[in-house]
Amino acid sequence: MQAKRIAVSMPESLLQEVDGIVRRETGNRSAFVREAVLLLIEERRQRERFEKYRIAYQKMGKLNLLLAEDGMEAVSQELESYENYLAKRE
Repeated sequence: MQAKRIAVSMPESLLQEVDGIVRRETGNRSAFVREAVLLLIEERRQRERFEKYRIAYQKMGKLNLLLAEDGMEAVSQELESYENYLAKRE
């Protein structure tokens, strides 16, 4: 993939911190900035996925509650019918 050159402005204090990390670890600013941007993008993607899952689980919770209520109503009606059947046999 072709790399594009960009210019990034940042406060001097932040640049000094970046340079300190670069000296200790990666050896060049470009690699450090690329890694930082990739990590930030991945973190945002994960947050977006989490939010989508959270919303889906909330919707599923409501659906599951409705299904359970419908199921309980059906069981209740079936039980009532069975009790009536038993009462008539006595």
